[in-house]
Amino acid sequence: MNKTLNADLLELVEMKTKLSTLTYDNKNYDEIEEQLHDLEDDFLEKYGEMLEDVISDAHEKIRSDNDTLLPIAYVGQRYTKTGDNDDGSAHYQVEHGEGVLIETELYPNKETRLVFVPSPTRIELLVGGMKKDILWEDK
Repeated sequence: MNKTLNADLLELVEMKTKLSTLTYDNKNYDEIEEQLHDLEDDFLEKYGEMLEDVISDAHEKIRSDNDTLLPIAYVGQRYTKTGDNDDGSAHYQVEHGEGVLIETELYPNKETRLVFVPSPTRIELLVGGMKKDILWEDK
């Protein structure tokens, strides 16, 4: 597993989760939002090209005609720690409604999303708000 990718995604996830708990009138909102934008820029610079290929492959696997967006779009706003992995790192689950809404002929008329989840870094396919499949996992 690319520990640097996972650590950077985890930092991004934690910052997005933190920001999602604040209201716009919170005195720290602007500062945290600026930190998040800096993290997103750094993340795209380091991993953007590689992850765009991964996302494109995920779209192909599920026969989606949607355009591939920047990898940052596939990072959700809210995640929940659900336990620990074998290596002691926290295991995460993404909350309902997170990720990029896509269309696929595999699941017609169902809400279908792709989302990055850390620890281990992976792309999950969510159908109807439930995890359906892991389309890619960083090994």
